Amino acid sequence: MKYDFVNAPDRKQVDSVKWDVNPGELPMSIADMDFKTAPEIVTAMKEKISLGCFGYEWPRNDYFKAVADWYEKEHNQRPRTEWMIFTTGVVPAISSIVRRVSHVGDNVVVQEPVYNIFYNSIENNGRHVLSNDLKFDGAEYTIDWQDLEEKLAQPLTTLMIFCNPHNPTGKVWSRAEVQRIAELCQQYHVILLSDEIHGDLVRQGQDYTPAFAVKGTAQASVISLVSPSKTFNVAALHAATAIIPDANLHAQVSRGINSDEVGEPNLLAIPGTIAAYEKGHEWRQALLQQLNKNFAYAQDYLAHELPQIKVVSGRATYLMWLDTSKISSDSHKLADSLRQKTGLIVSPGSIYRGNGQNFLRMNFACPLTMVQDGLTRLKVGFKNNN
Repeated sequence: MKYDFVNAPDRKQVDSVKWDVNPGELPMSIADMDFKTAPEIVTAMKEKISLGCFGYEWPRNDYFKAVADWYEKEHNQRPRTEWMIFTTGVVPAISSIVRRVSHVGDNVVVQEPVYNIFYNSIENNGRHVLSNDLKFDGAEYTIDWQDLEEKLAQPLTTLMIFCNPHNPTGKVWSRAEVQRIAELCQQYHVILLSDEIHGDLVRQGQDYTPAFAVKGTAQASVISLVSPSKTFNVAALHAATAIIPDANLHAQVSRGINSDEVGEPNLLAIPGTIAAYEKGHEWRQALLQQLNKNFAYAQDYLAHELPQIKVVSGRATYLMWLDTSKISSDSHKLADSLRQKTGLIVSPGSIYRGNGQNFLRMNFACPLTMVQDGLTRLKVGFKNNN
């Protein structure tokens, strides 16, 4: 294979948040990858560093064109460049948008269990989390449409943060579902803020639908947040793009991002993003193949060695959502026990709220040998737990 998905770089001594662990521990929790970043991106960064002079910068047309070209080629949806705003990350943009388009005391709708940092962006800014809990039938998650409409209709609801595709469940929402959510938000004068950071990581089947691609008047109420961060393992690049079709909403968000000073790129953000989106197509396909191998191995292993655990993950992300309800209804205690007994670090589902207390989240964006090590530790930990 042209790209190396076998050898994991040693990140123990390079200020990595994920790898700030005790000797012998294996972190499979924080959502970054243990694969080398695409060499095309590294080359672009080296070329920038070789300049030896790093003053203030601003994204130009080549940056926004690279984003548009990527979404047209990979997702068959081309956003207009005038819809775009550079920002230093999806999470900083979420927090800024919460402050700009809602008011203290307002409701912000989410769909629990969901990415835990959403709660920080909402609650730290004095807004209230209002959850349209996803329905779980023991096999998959679906939307409770009646409950969603009721919560969007509440007078204090002004914003919905939509995880598209969904983290931690890996659910890929259908085009019809995205359209329906956008139309409901438009009907009840609610802004739909769609976190699409995992959009490039649909491993198989029908692609995801960006919120900016919805049809009709509903498009006036949507914001898509996209980034190469998860796709190419460049989280520390601090680069993302807000895509907002409506001119008035675009101006409002732009004002907030610049007032909050989360709109200025660092020295590598622009060349790194352009290289990812212009030259990363082949690398992404190779990554998805490796992730599918890892997921297939894990599903087979769990089915044979740990049948009491049920895989509930959807078709997207490199994060596996594991139903451990037959073992424990306290995921935090379970995760602590696994770390203490085996050194395996996974995310307790309870941090995502909803029914997360019955789940663990495990990151398989790593070489297959690491997947094997993690699953062996999981088996040992659960054997000792019984």
